[in-house]
Amino acid sequence: MTEPLLVQRETQIAAPPATVFAFLTDPEKIISWMGAEAMTEPHPGGLYLIKGVNRPGNNARGAFREVVPVHRLAYSFGWEGRDEVPPGSSLVEIDLIDRDGGTLLRMTHRDLPNEAQCASHARGWAHYFARLAIAAAGGDPGPDDPLT
Repeated sequence: MTEPLLVQRETQIAAPPATVFAFLTDPEKIISWMGAEAMTEPHPGGLYLIKGVNRPGNNARGAFREVVPVHRLAYSFGWEGRDEVPPGSSLVEIDLIDRDGGTLLRMTHRDLPNEAQCASHARGWAHYFARLAIAAAGGDPGPDDPLT
C-alpha cells in the first residue's frame, strides 16, 4: 500500500488558541505573517484567498469547509493559474490545542498530487508557521523574503 500524499506539521505558539485562530482568519492579521492581501469568509462555503504569497501573483485560493472558532479550521486549497495544484484541489486541516500556556497548532495538508508538491508545500508551511508563531506571540516576523 502506498503512503498518502500529505504534509503534517506541529508548531507550538506562545499565544492562546483564540489569538492564533484570529491570525488564521482575520485578513489584517494574516498579512502580518503571510501574503500581501487576504480575503476570508470564515464560515463553511466562505472564501479563503491570500494574494502574493511569497511573491506577487502567487495567490492561494479555496473555500472554508469547517470552522469551529478557536479550535479547528478546514479549507480547500490550491494556487490560481497552476494546473498541478489548482484552487480547491487539496485540503488543509488545522487544529488548535491549548497546551503548555500556549497553543499547539497541528496541521494536515491532504490530497497533494505528488512527492514534489508535498516537499514544496512542507517547506512553505514550515516557513509560514515560523512567521505565524512570531506574529501571534506579539512579535514582528519582518518582511517576507520572496527568495525563500
